[in-house]
Amino acid sequence: MEKLKVAFCSLGCKVNQYETNAMAQKFIEHGYSVVDFEEPADIYIVNTCTVTSIADKKSRQMLRRAKEHNENSIVVACGCYAQVAAKEIEKIEDVNLVIGNNEKNDIIEIIEKYRADNKVNEIVSDVMYKEEYVEFGPTTYTEKTRAVIKVQDGCDRFCSYCLIPFARGHIRSRSIDNVIEEVKKVVDDGFKEVVITGIHVASYGRDFKDGTTLIDLLEKINEVEGLQRIRLSSIEPIIMTDDFIERLSKLDKICDHFHLSLQSGCTETLKRMNRRYTAEEFFEATNRLRAKFPNAALTTDIIVGFPGETVEEFNETYEFLKKIKFYHMHVFKYSPRKGTKAAVMPNQVDSKIKEIRSKKLIELSDESELEYNKSYIGKKVQVLFEEKDNGYYKGHTKNYMVVKYRTDEGLENKIKDVMIVDANAECLIAE
Repeated sequence: MEKLKVAFCSLGCKVNQYETNAMAQKFIEHGYSVVDFEEPADIYIVNTCTVTSIADKKSRQMLRRAKEHNENSIVVACGCYAQVAAKEIEKIEDVNLVIGNNEKNDIIEIIEKYRADNKVNEIVSDVMYKEEYVEFGPTTYTEKTRAVIKVQDGCDRFCSYCLIPFARGHIRSRSIDNVIEEVKKVVDDGFKEVVITGIHVASYGRDFKDGTTLIDLLEKINEVEGLQRIRLSSIEPIIMTDDFIERLSKLDKICDHFHLSLQSGCTETLKRMNRRYTAEEFFEATNRLRAKFPNAALTTDIIVGFPGETVEEFNETYEFLKKIKFYHMHVFKYSPRKGTKAAVMPNQVDSKIKEIRSKKLIELSDESELEYNKSYIGKKVQVLFEEKDNGYYKGHTKNYMVVKYRTDEGLENKIKDVMIVDANAECLIAE
């Protein structure tokens, strides 16, 4: 009997990608064949994202596209957009099943029940009542030469523009033992670098009763033999205390690339966003970090055109960003999210103004990245190489700078010291 074919489309963050990979592995273990999303399949699963209205739109587009390859297929929406907008998704004619985040682990049983009785069309439970971290099994999402390790789920911050707490529920942390078990597995599989990720990584351990925190976890991961790099995904600046940074600086495997989510360089804007820190507190955190990690590459996210953002507030953000000197900035134009406080705030900013402000910050980011890259000309750096492209091997330094190196030597998944001889806005050139 021919295996049923299942295809996946994963949208959004690394957590979604991690969970998509875990679901795919479950299907393989149950005798299914996993194929590319653009190929004919019996089942199409879209792991949706709802971090922005653009993500919602992309999720809808992929759900509609699925049956183009097989009109008799079963189309399944799961993930964050499915969690917060099940009724909206049900209106899409080609969608057969809507599954919430709590139900991802049971997706095979749900689909097989649907195939048997053709009656179930929505299974979305309230994530706010989920109290424990759900293990997805012994699978890991990998990116070329690095493995992504999910250590936490949920968020309790409730920023005024964001729906993620409603899509993911309250914070739940994964046990240190289970994390270490997975890290050891990926090291045995040949991976030299792990990326520690979650919905709100800085909150790791706050749901434990024994006082365990993120730095305790990182110290344990650092002890794993054979592992050479630990990289943190996006993290809030509130965690960058003197004690955290001091202990972090003693970990020889930690990568000195830190993505500190800022959103605005104006304290008044941050208050409306409910970010719970001031611009000055953020600046102090970066100073503490750079004191211990002088070569750290700092990256961030910025929202322009948040409700009430005046010319003065934007200019304050612009000057603040110049002062911080980020390596790179991801710039987003604010878009209202139905169900959030920000969506009904007064003084919504015109789209043309958002576009102008966005371009100005992107230009600043490009200038900063080029300046930072050029500062490495004549320096020796250590690179974990990933793949060969047009005669060059490409890889990343510990502080996540892209390096291209022309060689006939086989370097995939190898770490090598190289000398930087040139640089542009995209990468460093080595020999």
